[in-house]
Amino acid sequence: MTVDTLRFATAGSVDDGKSTLVGRLLHDSKSVLADQLEAVEQASLSRGQDVPDLALLTDGLRAEREQGITIDVAYRYFATPRRRFILADTPGHVQYTRNMVTGASTAELAIILVDARNGVVEQTRRHAAVAALLRVPHVVLAVNKMDLVGYEEREFDRIVEDFAGHAAELGLPGFTPIPVSALVGDNVVERSVHMDWYPGPALLEFLENVPVGDGAAEAPARFPVQYVIRDGEVRHYAGQLVSGSLRVGDRVTVHPSGETSEITGIDVLGSAEREAHAPQSIGVRLADQRDVSRGDMITAGVDVPALTREVRAAVCHLADRPLRVGDRVLVRHTTRTVKAIVKDLGGAGELTVNDLGRITLRAAEPLALDDYAVSRRTGAFILIDPADGSTLTAGMVDLNHPA
Repeated sequence: MTVDTLRFATAGSVDDGKSTLVGRLLHDSKSVLADQLEAVEQASLSRGQDVPDLALLTDGLRAEREQGITIDVAYRYFATPRRRFILADTPGHVQYTRNMVTGASTAELAIILVDARNGVVEQTRRHAAVAALLRVPHVVLAVNKMDLVGYEEREFDRIVEDFAGHAAELGLPGFTPIPVSALVGDNVVERSVHMDWYPGPALLEFLENVPVGDGAAEAPARFPVQYVIRDGEVRHYAGQLVSGSLRVGDRVTVHPSGETSEITGIDVLGSAEREAHAPQSIGVRLADQRDVSRGDMITAGVDVPALTREVRAAVCHLADRPLRVGDRVLVRHTTRTVKAIVKDLGGAGELTVNDLGRITLRAAEPLALDDYAVSRRTGAFILIDPADGSTLTAGMVDLNHPA
Protein backbone atom coordinates (compact mmCIF):
# COMPACT_ATOMS: atom_id res chain seq x y z
CA MET A 1 0.00 0.00 0.00
CA THR A 2 1.30 3.44 -0.96
CA VAL A 3 1.62 5.79 2.00
CA ASP A 4 1.00 9.42 1.03
CA THR A 5 1.97 12.63 2.80
CA LEU A 6 -0.21 15.37 4.28
CA ARG A 7 1.27 18.82 4.86
CA PHE A 8 -0.67 20.76 7.47
CA ALA A 9 -0.24 23.89 9.57
CA THR A 10 -1.39 24.76 13.08
CA ALA A 11 -2.42 28.21 14.27
CA GLY A 12 -3.86 29.45 17.54
CA SER A 13 -3.88 32.41 19.85
CA VAL A 14 -1.55 32.60 22.83
CA ASP A 15 -2.52 30.14 25.60
CA ASP A 16 -5.11 28.34 23.48
CA GLY A 17 -3.08 25.16 24.05
CA LYS A 18 -1.44 24.70 20.66
CA SER A 19 1.85 23.47 22.11
CA THR A 20 -0.02 20.90 24.16
CA LEU A 21 -2.07 19.81 21.15
CA VAL A 22 1.05 19.33 19.02
CA GLY A 23 2.74 17.50 21.87
CA ARG A 24 -0.31 15.26 22.35
CA LEU A 25 -0.41 14.42 18.63
CA LEU A 26 3.26 13.45 18.69
CA HIS A 27 3.03 11.55 21.96
CA ASP A 28 -0.15 9.59 21.35
CA SER A 29 0.84 8.70 17.78
CA LYS A 30 4.04 7.15 19.22
CA SER A 31 6.21 9.75 17.43
CA VAL A 32 8.26 10.83 20.45
CA LEU A 33 11.63 9.24 21.11
CA ALA A 34 12.12 7.61 24.52
CA ASP A 35 14.84 10.04 25.61
CA GLN A 36 12.65 13.03 24.61
CA LEU A 37 9.76 11.69 26.66
CA GLU A 38 12.04 11.00 29.63
CA ALA A 39 13.34 14.57 29.50
CA VAL A 40 9.78 15.91 29.48
CA GLU A 41 8.81 13.68 32.40
CA GLN A 42 11.81 14.85 34.43
CA ALA A 43 11.12 18.50 33.66
CA SER A 44 7.47 18.07 34.61
CA LEU A 45 8.37 16.44 37.93
CA SER A 46 10.78 19.25 38.72
CA ARG A 47 7.84 21.64 38.34
CA GLY A 48 5.72 19.57 40.71
CA GLN A 49 3.54 18.09 37.97
CA ASP A 50 2.45 14.47 38.33
CA VAL A 51 1.79 13.94 34.61
CA PRO A 52 4.06 14.88 31.69
CA ASP A 53 3.50 18.39 30.37
CA LEU A 54 3.42 17.61 26.66
CA ALA A 55 3.75 21.29 25.80
CA LEU A 56 7.40 20.94 26.85
CA LEU A 57 7.99 18.96 23.65
CA THR A 58 7.78 22.31 21.82
CA ASP A 59 8.92 24.71 24.54
CA GLY A 60 12.47 24.70 23.24
CA LEU A 61 11.28 26.86 20.39
CA ARG A 62 9.71 29.34 22.77
CA ALA A 63 12.98 29.57 24.71
CA GLU A 64 14.82 30.28 21.48
CA ARG A 65 12.46 33.15 20.72
CA GLU A 66 13.08 34.57 24.18
CA GLN A 67 16.79 34.58 23.35
CA GLY A 68 16.07 36.74 20.32
CA ILE A 69 16.51 34.04 17.68
CA THR A 70 14.14 34.44 14.74
CA ILE A 71 12.31 31.25 13.78
CA ASP A 72 9.88 31.48 10.90
CA VAL A 73 8.15 28.11 11.18
CA ALA A 74 8.97 24.91 13.09
CA TYR A 75 8.49 21.87 10.88
CA ARG A 76 7.80 18.54 12.55
CA TYR A 77 7.66 15.15 10.92
CA PHE A 78 5.76 12.10 12.10
CA ALA A 79 3.94 9.14 10.63
CA THR A 80 1.28 6.54 11.27
CA PRO A 81 0.74 3.29 9.32
CA ARG A 82 -1.78 5.15 7.15
CA ARG A 83 0.04 8.39 6.30
CA ARG A 84 3.14 10.55 6.70
CA PHE A 85 2.75 14.07 8.06
CA ILE A 86 4.67 17.33 7.74
CA LEU A 87 3.43 19.74 10.40
CA ALA A 88 4.19 23.45 10.13
CA ASP A 89 3.91 24.72 13.70
CA THR A 90 3.33 28.47 13.40
CA PRO A 91 3.46 31.07 16.20
CA GLY A 92 0.21 32.51 17.52
CA HIS A 93 1.06 36.16 18.17
CA VAL A 94 -0.33 38.79 15.81
CA GLN A 95 3.21 39.97 15.06
CA TYR A 96 3.91 36.54 13.57
CA THR A 97 1.11 36.60 10.97
CA ARG A 98 3.78 36.45 8.27
CA ASN A 99 5.02 33.19 9.83
CA MET A 100 1.59 31.60 9.45
CA VAL A 101 1.56 32.71 5.81
CA THR A 102 4.89 30.95 5.35
CA GLY A 103 3.71 27.75 7.03
CA ALA A 104 0.28 27.62 5.41
CA SER A 105 1.39 28.55 1.89
CA THR A 106 2.20 24.92 1.04
CA ALA A 107 -0.25 23.28 3.45
CA GLU A 108 -3.20 21.22 2.32
CA LEU A 109 -4.88 21.61 5.70
CA ALA A 110 -4.86 24.16 8.51
CA ILE A 111 -5.83 23.52 12.13
CA ILE A 112 -7.17 26.69 13.73
CA LEU A 113 -7.25 26.28 17.50
CA VAL A 114 -9.57 28.14 19.87
CA ASP A 115 -10.00 28.02 23.64
CA ALA A 116 -13.50 26.78 24.48
CA ARG A 117 -13.68 29.33 27.33
CA ASN A 118 -12.87 32.30 25.08
CA GLY A 119 -14.36 31.25 21.77
CA VAL A 120 -13.57 33.11 18.57
CA VAL A 121 -11.23 36.04 19.23
CA GLU A 122 -9.55 38.60 16.97
CA GLN A 123 -6.56 36.37 16.27
CA THR A 124 -8.88 33.47 15.37
CA ARG A 125 -10.47 35.68 12.74
CA ARG A 126 -7.02 36.67 11.48
CA HIS A 127 -5.97 33.02 11.19
CA ALA A 128 -9.18 32.26 9.29
CA ALA A 129 -8.49 35.22 6.99
CA VAL A 130 -5.01 33.87 6.20
CA ALA A 131 -6.42 30.39 5.50
CA ALA A 132 -9.01 31.92 3.16
CA LEU A 133 -6.43 34.16 1.50
CA LEU A 134 -4.10 31.23 0.85
CA ARG A 135 -6.94 28.98 -0.34
CA VAL A 136 -5.94 26.20 2.06
CA PRO A 137 -8.06 23.26 0.81
CA HIS A 138 -9.12 21.96 4.25
CA VAL A 139 -9.61 23.80 7.55
CA VAL A 140 -10.18 22.20 10.97
CA LEU A 141 -11.62 24.27 13.80
CA ALA A 142 -10.23 22.54 16.90
CA VAL A 143 -12.19 23.73 19.94
CA ASN A 144 -9.73 22.99 22.74
CA LYS A 145 -10.04 22.78 26.53
CA MET A 146 -13.52 21.26 26.36
CA ASP A 147 -12.78 19.73 29.78
CA LEU A 148 -12.80 23.26 31.26
CA VAL A 149 -16.36 23.91 30.05
CA GLY A 150 -17.69 20.60 31.29
CA TYR A 151 -17.64 19.02 27.81
CA GLU A 152 -20.86 20.93 27.11
CA GLU A 153 -22.23 20.51 23.60
CA ARG A 154 -23.91 23.93 23.66
CA GLU A 155 -20.57 25.65 24.28
CA PHE A 156 -19.09 23.86 21.28
CA ASP A 157 -22.09 24.67 19.09
CA ARG A 158 -21.93 28.35 20.08
CA ILE A 159 -18.28 28.63 18.97
CA VAL A 160 -18.88 26.73 15.73
CA GLU A 161 -21.81 29.00 14.84
CA ASP A 162 -19.74 32.12 15.57
CA PHE A 163 -16.80 30.88 13.47
CA ALA A 164 -19.12 29.88 10.63
CA GLY A 165 -20.33 33.46 10.36
CA HIS A 166 -16.81 34.80 10.02
CA ALA A 167 -15.87 32.01 7.59
CA ALA A 168 -18.77 32.96 5.32
CA GLU A 169 -17.72 36.63 5.33
CA LEU A 170 -14.15 35.66 4.41
CA GLY A 171 -15.19 33.31 1.62
CA LEU A 172 -13.79 30.28 3.43
CA PRO A 173 -15.53 27.43 1.56
CA GLY A 174 -15.95 25.14 4.56
CA PHE A 175 -14.40 23.78 7.74
CA THR A 176 -14.55 20.75 10.00
CA PRO A 177 -15.17 21.44 13.72
CA ILE A 178 -13.74 18.99 16.26
CA PRO A 179 -14.10 19.35 20.07
CA VAL A 180 -10.88 18.36 21.85
CA SER A 181 -9.01 18.47 25.13
CA ALA A 182 -5.31 18.38 24.31
CA LEU A 183 -4.37 18.18 28.00
CA VAL A 184 -6.47 15.08 28.66
CA GLY A 185 -6.29 13.63 25.15
CA ASP A 186 -9.98 13.75 24.28
CA ASN A 187 -10.59 13.47 20.52
CA VAL A 188 -6.93 14.08 19.65
CA VAL A 189 -5.81 10.56 18.77
CA GLU A 190 -8.53 8.56 20.51
CA ARG A 191 -12.24 9.40 20.48
CA SER A 192 -13.50 10.91 23.71
CA VAL A 193 -15.73 9.04 26.15
CA HIS A 194 -16.78 12.40 27.61
CA MET A 195 -18.41 13.75 24.46
CA ASP A 196 -20.71 11.03 23.18
CA TRP A 197 -22.82 13.79 21.60
CA TYR A 198 -20.06 14.33 19.02
CA PRO A 199 -20.43 11.81 16.17
CA GLY A 200 -17.33 12.71 14.15
CA PRO A 201 -13.73 11.45 14.07
CA ALA A 202 -10.87 12.27 16.41
CA LEU A 203 -8.38 14.78 15.05
CA LEU A 204 -5.73 12.25 13.98
CA GLU A 205 -8.37 10.03 12.40
CA PHE A 206 -9.51 13.00 10.32
CA LEU A 207 -5.91 13.85 9.36
CA GLU A 208 -5.34 10.26 8.25
CA ASN A 209 -8.38 10.19 5.98
CA VAL A 210 -8.77 13.71 4.55
CA PRO A 211 -8.12 13.70 0.77
CA VAL A 212 -4.65 14.90 -0.21
CA GLY A 213 -3.31 16.18 -3.49
CA ASP A 214 -4.06 19.56 -5.02
CA GLY A 215 -5.07 18.16 -8.41
CA ALA A 216 -1.89 19.48 -10.00
CA ALA A 217 -1.59 16.53 -12.36
CA GLU A 218 -5.10 17.14 -13.74
CA ALA A 219 -4.65 20.91 -14.15
CA PRO A 220 -3.54 22.64 -17.38
CA ALA A 221 0.11 22.03 -18.25
CA ARG A 222 2.49 24.65 -16.85
CA PHE A 223 6.24 24.19 -17.27
CA PRO A 224 8.40 27.15 -16.10
CA VAL A 225 11.86 26.84 -17.64
CA GLN A 226 14.60 26.82 -15.02
CA TYR A 227 17.67 25.94 -17.09
CA VAL A 228 18.61 25.73 -20.75
CA ILE A 229 21.06 22.89 -21.37
CA ARG A 230 22.92 22.82 -24.69
CA ASP A 231 24.07 19.46 -26.06
CA GLY A 232 25.73 20.32 -29.35
CA GLU A 233 23.00 21.70 -31.57
CA VAL A 234 20.24 20.34 -29.33
CA ARG A 235 18.66 22.37 -26.53
CA HIS A 236 17.07 20.78 -23.48
CA TYR A 237 14.74 22.90 -21.35
CA ALA A 238 14.87 21.76 -17.72
CA GLY A 239 12.63 22.51 -14.75
CA GLN A 240 9.69 21.24 -12.75
CA LEU A 241 6.36 20.54 -14.39
CA VAL A 242 4.25 22.35 -11.78
CA SER A 243 0.87 21.26 -13.13
CA GLY A 244 -0.70 19.10 -15.81
CA SER A 245 0.95 16.64 -18.16
CA LEU A 246 3.20 16.85 -21.21
CA ARG A 247 3.59 14.20 -23.91
CA VAL A 248 5.85 13.70 -26.89
CA GLY A 249 3.98 15.09 -29.87
CA ASP A 250 2.13 17.78 -27.90
CA ARG A 251 1.83 21.19 -29.54
CA VAL A 252 3.07 23.75 -27.04
CA THR A 253 3.26 27.53 -26.65
CA VAL A 254 6.18 29.43 -25.16
CA HIS A 255 5.28 32.48 -23.05
CA PRO A 256 5.73 35.41 -23.21
CA SER A 257 6.91 35.21 -26.85
CA GLY A 258 3.84 33.26 -28.03
CA GLU A 259 5.95 31.04 -30.29
CA THR A 260 4.71 27.50 -30.84
CA SER A 261 6.45 24.19 -31.39
CA GLU A 262 6.11 20.46 -30.77
CA ILE A 263 7.64 18.28 -28.06
CA THR A 264 10.07 15.77 -29.56
CA GLY A 265 11.55 14.40 -26.36
CA ILE A 266 11.01 14.22 -22.59
CA ASP A 267 13.71 13.16 -20.12
CA VAL A 268 12.86 12.09 -16.57
CA LEU A 269 15.82 11.33 -14.30
CA GLY A 270 18.03 10.78 -17.33
CA SER A 271 15.65 8.36 -19.05
CA ALA A 272 13.64 9.07 -22.20
CA GLU A 273 9.89 8.96 -21.51
CA ARG A 274 6.79 9.42 -23.65
CA GLU A 275 5.04 11.59 -21.07
CA ALA A 276 5.50 13.40 -17.76
CA HIS A 277 3.13 14.48 -14.99
CA ALA A 278 3.27 17.15 -12.29
CA PRO A 279 5.23 17.54 -10.06
CA GLN A 280 8.04 15.73 -11.90
CA SER A 281 11.32 17.48 -12.71
CA ILE A 282 11.98 16.96 -16.40
CA GLY A 283 13.89 18.01 -19.50
CA VAL A 284 12.01 18.87 -22.69
CA ARG A 285 13.21 19.04 -26.30
CA LEU A 286 11.33 20.95 -28.99
CA ALA A 287 11.15 20.37 -32.73
CA ASP A 288 12.17 23.94 -33.58
CA GLN A 289 15.04 26.14 -32.49
CA ARG A 290 13.11 28.66 -30.44
CA ASP A 291 14.39 31.52 -28.33
CA VAL A 292 13.55 29.98 -24.95
CA SER A 293 15.33 31.04 -21.78
CA ARG A 294 15.05 30.81 -18.00
CA GLY A 295 11.79 32.39 -16.82
CA ASP A 296 9.80 31.46 -19.92
CA MET A 297 6.81 29.17 -19.47
CA ILE A 298 5.87 26.30 -21.78
CA THR A 299 2.18 25.37 -21.88
CA ALA A 300 0.07 22.84 -23.78
CA GLY A 301 -3.57 22.94 -24.77
CA VAL A 302 -6.00 25.81 -25.16
CA ASP A 303 -6.22 26.71 -21.45
CA VAL A 304 -3.36 29.20 -21.34
CA PRO A 305 -2.32 31.65 -18.58
CA ALA A 306 -3.13 35.34 -18.75
CA LEU A 307 -0.24 37.26 -20.26
CA THR A 308 -0.24 40.67 -18.59
CA ARG A 309 1.86 43.48 -17.18
CA GLU A 310 -0.95 44.59 -14.84
CA VAL A 311 -0.86 42.41 -11.73
CA ARG A 312 -3.68 42.52 -9.19
CA ALA A 313 -3.37 40.43 -6.06
CA ALA A 314 -4.11 39.89 -2.40
CA VAL A 315 -0.94 40.19 -0.34
CA CYS A 316 0.65 39.75 3.06
CA HIS A 317 3.52 42.12 3.75
CA LEU A 318 6.44 40.23 5.29
CA ALA A 319 9.19 42.81 5.75
CA ASP A 320 9.85 45.32 8.50
CA ARG A 321 10.32 47.95 5.78
CA PRO A 322 6.92 49.35 4.71
CA LEU A 323 5.68 49.01 1.13
CA ARG A 324 4.38 52.22 -0.44
CA VAL A 325 2.73 53.33 -3.67
CA GLY A 326 5.46 54.22 -6.15
CA ASP A 327 8.00 51.75 -4.77
CA ARG A 328 10.09 49.96 -7.36
CA VAL A 329 10.29 46.22 -6.74
CA LEU A 330 11.18 42.93 -8.38
CA VAL A 331 8.40 40.40 -8.98
CA ARG A 332 9.49 36.77 -8.76
CA HIS A 333 6.90 34.49 -10.34
CA THR A 334 7.86 30.82 -10.77
CA THR A 335 11.32 31.06 -12.42
CA ARG A 336 10.81 34.55 -13.89
CA THR A 337 11.90 37.81 -12.22
CA VAL A 338 10.86 41.19 -13.67
CA LYS A 339 10.96 44.81 -12.55
CA ALA A 340 7.71 46.45 -11.44
CA ILE A 341 6.29 49.51 -9.74
CA VAL A 342 3.60 49.58 -7.04
CA LYS A 343 0.61 51.42 -8.54
CA ASP A 344 -1.99 50.97 -5.80
CA LEU A 345 -2.38 49.42 -2.34
CA GLY A 346 -6.14 49.14 -2.22
CA GLY A 347 -6.46 52.72 -1.05
CA ALA A 348 -3.97 52.30 1.79
CA GLY A 349 -1.02 54.63 2.06
CA GLU A 350 1.37 51.81 2.92
CA LEU A 351 1.59 48.22 4.08
CA THR A 352 3.56 47.43 7.22
CA VAL A 353 4.79 44.09 8.50
CA ASN A 354 2.03 41.45 8.87
CA ASP A 355 -0.54 43.61 7.05
CA LEU A 356 -3.00 41.83 4.77
CA GLY A 357 -4.10 43.92 1.82
CA ARG A 358 -4.51 44.32 -1.92
CA ILE A 359 -2.02 45.51 -4.52
CA THR A 360 -1.83 46.54 -8.16
CA LEU A 361 1.55 46.33 -9.86
CA ARG A 362 2.77 47.47 -13.26
CA ALA A 363 5.45 45.08 -14.49
CA ALA A 364 8.13 46.05 -17.00
CA GLU A 365 7.60 42.77 -18.91
CA PRO A 366 4.60 40.47 -19.32
CA LEU A 367 4.00 37.69 -16.81
CA ALA A 368 2.11 34.45 -17.58
CA LEU A 369 -0.29 34.34 -14.63
CA ASP A 370 -3.01 32.03 -13.39
CA ASP A 371 -5.54 33.03 -10.76
CA TYR A 372 -4.41 31.84 -7.32
CA ALA A 373 -7.83 30.24 -6.83
CA VAL A 374 -7.01 27.99 -9.81
CA SER A 375 -3.32 27.33 -9.14
CA ARG A 376 -1.40 27.98 -5.93
CA ARG A 377 1.88 27.53 -7.86
CA THR A 378 1.43 29.75 -10.93
CA GLY A 379 -0.89 32.16 -9.13
CA ALA A 380 1.62 33.11 -6.42
CA PHE A 381 4.56 35.50 -6.43
CA ILE A 382 6.86 37.39 -4.08
CA LEU A 383 8.09 40.95 -4.19
CA ILE A 384 11.81 41.53 -3.69
CA ASP A 385 13.73 44.64 -2.71
CA PRO A 386 15.97 45.37 -5.73
CA ALA A 387 18.53 47.07 -3.46
CA ASP A 388 19.39 44.14 -1.19
CA GLY A 389 17.44 41.13 -2.49
CA SER A 390 15.31 40.75 0.65
CA THR A 391 11.75 39.41 0.45
CA LEU A 392 9.12 42.10 0.93
CA THR A 393 5.67 40.72 0.22
CA ALA A 394 3.84 37.48 -0.65
CA GLY A 395 1.17 37.83 -3.31
CA MET A 396 -1.80 35.75 -4.50
CA VAL A 397 -2.99 36.70 -8.00
CA ASP A 398 -6.63 37.71 -8.36
CA LEU A 399 -7.31 38.16 -12.06
CA ASN A 400 -11.00 38.83 -11.50
CA HIS A 401 -10.65 41.60 -8.93
CA PRO A 402 -11.39 45.07 -10.33
CA ALA A 403 -8.45 47.43 -10.64
